[in-house]
Amino acid sequence: MPRNALLLASRLLLAALFVPSGFHALADIAGTSGYFAGLGLPLPGLAAWGTGLFELIAGLLILIGFQTRIVALLLAAFCIVAGFIGHYGQGADDATLAFLHQQMLMKDIAISGGFLALAMAGPGAWSVDGRAAV
Repeated sequence: MPRNALLLASRLLLAALFVPSGFHALADIAGTSGYFAGLGLPLPGLAAWGTGLFELIAGLLILIGFQTRIVALLLAAFCIVAGFIGHYGQGADDATLAFLHQQMLMKDIAISGGFLALAMAGPGAWSVDGRAAV
């Protein structure tokens, strides 16, 4: 499969996680704030707005391939931080829940690896960044 098609598919698949998540966080800001409050985060309302906006905007930038390398690095760091805040050590009283949180943490770490690969490879020619380079 051609390189540009694979890079486009990578961007589409990664954006498919963050665009809806950011939209959902912003559409239910009270629920998102409640979730962050339950994690013990300070200023959960501000964290909810910041996270929702970041996920939505960064996801859209990955989707169109604009400032891809920078945004991919930011999202890689975001995945690691969010994974540890949201999943590390959670569900300790329930073996099934603890296992699920461990799996979610590993998923976040794996997604971070995908973003690091995208940051290194770049967005490909079928992107805003690729068009600007021509």
